[in-house]
Amino acid sequence: MQKYNGILVYQHHDEEGIIEVVDQSGERALHFGSDARQSSMLLGEPDRLHSRYAKAMMAALLFHPQPEQILMIGLGGGTITKFLLHQFAECRIKVIEFRRSVLKVARSHFGLPFNDRLKVKIGCGAQHVLTQSREYEALYDLMVIDAYHHDGMAAEISNALFFDNCHTLLNADGLLVINLWKTDAARFDEVCWNLQRSFDDRVVFLPVKNRGNVIAIAFGAEKPRFAIKSLIDQAQQLELLYQLEFPVYLQDIRRHNHQNLHRVFKP
Repeated sequence: MQKYNGILVYQHHDEEGIIEVVDQSGERALHFGSDARQSSMLLGEPDRLHSRYAKAMMAALLFHPQPEQILMIGLGGGTITKFLLHQFAECRIKVIEFRRSVLKVARSHFGLPFNDRLKVKIGCGAQHVLTQSREYEALYDLMVIDAYHHDGMAAEISNALFFDNCHTLLNADGLLVINLWKTDAARFDEVCWNLQRSFDDRVVFLPVKNRGNVIAIAFGAEKPRFAIKSLIDQAQQLELLYQLEFPVYLQDIRRHNHQNLHRVFKP
């Protein structure tokens, strides 16, 4: 069956709506009942990051190159999770995914592995962060937020309380990276304001070229500022290591964050 200009290979309905997997020209994509791709991967290279926004989210590695304790809100097809597991042999990842059906399709159609370093919990990411933040602090050195419904950002992971709780759970020298969808301008502006308030304006934004996504990277309270020269050198090394466009990401961060650069970069 044809759908979204490809071949529909899987379809399922749960309480939240439709989950679909579509193959096209060697690519596999996850959809939630619309033509917007929630995840995508190359069938011939399933452990390689493929979608532009997922690649851009890894710009966080410029500022935190060896993550160890990772919390992810939102699983999708699990492509970012697989990349982190594959590249960082010592990291431990906890994923909170709202829909059990999404986990099932990530396992069955996107090759998400069973791994002792990976734990996936079914539940609300905002509620999990709230509960943990009441008992603990500084649990994670990297938090990756990528949670969407079929029509945009999930409201519960974009309010001020959520980001305050994330700040509590993040190590003082850690990073939070979040995928923002700019198609809803009012929600986008609200999320940016909430994020900057919770992290004392230590936030930079990376627009994803030719997409409606913007990646935001928020810095822990004691994350030191970075020298531009060292970041340029690191970007070149990371590009060779991961085959991702880190020099371009760094250039775009510098271009789009004039007001906040002094909070992240050394003069």
